[in-house]
Amino acid sequence: MMRVVLPAHLRTLSGAGSEIEMEIDPPVTLQSALDALEARYPMLRGTIRDPHTRQRRPFLRFFACEEDISHQGLEEPLPDAVSSGAEPLLIIGAVAGG
Repeated sequence: MMRVVLPAHLRTLSGAGSEIEMEIDPPVTLQSALDALEARYPMLRGTIRDPHTRQRRPFLRFFACEEDISHQGLEEPLPDAVSSGAEPLLIIGAVAGG
């Protein structure tokens, strides 16, 4: 059972709790995790990824096992600790400003 943690604004939009558990068939990739998340919470479509290019929105980052995986390929397998649910996939809203 994979775990996903959303930033507060996406939790509010989706009505989800602080952590979402999802069952995803292996191999678990960032693409399959985001597809499952958007299927379960359709209101999130277009908020995490651009609906046309399917690329990550600029002010969101993905972290797995304390590593920024925002720029890795969407089809690369996630670490075993994340796909097994031992560690969550974190979707973090970037902080910008000055």
